Amino acid sequence: MEIAIVGGGWSGLACAIEATRLGHRVKLFESARHLGGRARVVPAVESNGLAYKLDNGQHILIGAYHETLNLMSAVGLHESDVLLRLPMALKYPDGAGLQFGTLPPPFDALAGIALASGWSWLDKLSLIRASVLWRLAGFTCEPTMSVAQLCAGIRPRVLQDMIFPLCISALNTPANRASAQVFLRVMKDALFGARGSSNLLLPRTDLSSLFPDAAERWLTQRGAEIRLGHRVRELHRGNDSCGWLVDGLPFDSVVLAMDSSNVASLIQSAQPRLGYQSDQMLSWLQAASQVNFEAITTVYAVASHTSLRRPMLALYSDETVNPAQFVFDRGQMGGPVGLLAFVVSASTTDKLECQRLVVDQAKRQLGLSVT
Repeated sequence: MEIAIVGGGWSGLACAIEATRLGHRVKLFESARHLGGRARVVPAVESNGLAYKLDNGQHILIGAYHETLNLMSAVGLHESDVLLRLPMALKYPDGAGLQFGTLPPPFDALAGIALASGWSWLDKLSLIRASVLWRLAGFTCEPTMSVAQLCAGIRPRVLQDMIFPLCISALNTPANRASAQVFLRVMKDALFGARGSSNLLLPRTDLSSLFPDAAERWLTQRGAEIRLGHRVRELHRGNDSCGWLVDGLPFDSVVLAMDSSNVASLIQSAQPRLGYQSDQMLSWLQAASQVNFEAITTVYAVASHTSLRRPMLALYSDETVNPAQFVFDRGQMGGPVGLLAFVVSASTTDKLECQRLVVDQAKRQLGLSVT
C-alpha cells in the first residue's frame, strides 16, 4: 500500500519502519526541519562562545522499554554505544536514597529497600508492605484512585524520597492528581518485570543520534520518502482509486502520529471532507480536545568543569523554592564536562523565575555555583 504518516517523532518513525518492513511504500510528513519530535537535539551557542548540542528536554529510558530497544537495534544501533546502563537508583546529593542491586527481581528491589540510606526500618517496612499488596492485587486498583490515595499507608520519608519523584518523572503529574492505575502499570513493568527492566538507560549521545538520525538513514535507504518542513493542512476521503488525499496526494492509508490536540485539530478541519461522521469519532474528538498537558522544563547550566558523584542524582523538590526533581551530569554521558541538566516535571513557573530557582537550588543542594 501507499501509506502516509503524519508526524516524524519517535512514534511516527517507529510506524514508518514497521510499514516499510512489511513491504509498504511510505511517505512521512514532518512540519519541523528535523525528525525526533520532543526527543531530538537542538544546537545552541552560549554567551561564552562555546557551542553545545543540547536536547530539547532531558530524556532517559529504562530496561523495560524492550520494544524501543529492539527498534533501535533494527536500524543498526548498539545499546552499549548509545546508552549507559545502570542499576535503578534514586540517590540524593547527601547520600540518602536507594539503589537496586544485580539480583533478579523482585529481590533486587527488596535488597535496595533494605539497604536504603536515611530510612528507618518502619519506613522500609511500609514500602515493602505496600509493594506486596500491589502485587497480590495484580497491580490493579480503582480507576479513579490517585497515586496519593494509593500510597496513603507509606510513611512520609519514603513518599518524599521515592514515590513522589517516581510518580512525577514517569507521569509528569503530581501524586494528588496522577492516576494510580497508570502508576501501578509503570511499577509492574519497571520495578517488578524481567531482569534488567528496572535499569536506568542514560543516553551517551544527543537524542537525535540516539534514534531519529539512524531511523532516517534506514528509511531512506529502503525507499521511504521523508518530507521535512511540510505541515499537513488538508485531509480528504478519497474515491475508488485511492482511500485518502493528503494535501492532494493519493494514499491507501493514513497514520496520524501526532499528539491528540493536533490530531483533533486536523480531523475537525477535515470533517466535512471525510465523508462520514460517527458517534465514536465525535466522542473521541471531544475527549482529545479536552486533554490537559503539563510542561516539563529542562534547565541547562554550566558548573565550570565539575563532575557530580553520579551521572544522575535525585534532588529534594517542592512547589515553591526547589523546582527540579533530578539533575544529570552530561559530562558523564558523553557531553562536555561541567554541563548539567536540571529537570522540572509538571513545571508551572515562568522561564526566568524557574532558572533563578534552579540556580539557587544547585547552590543549596549540590554546593555548586552554576550559570
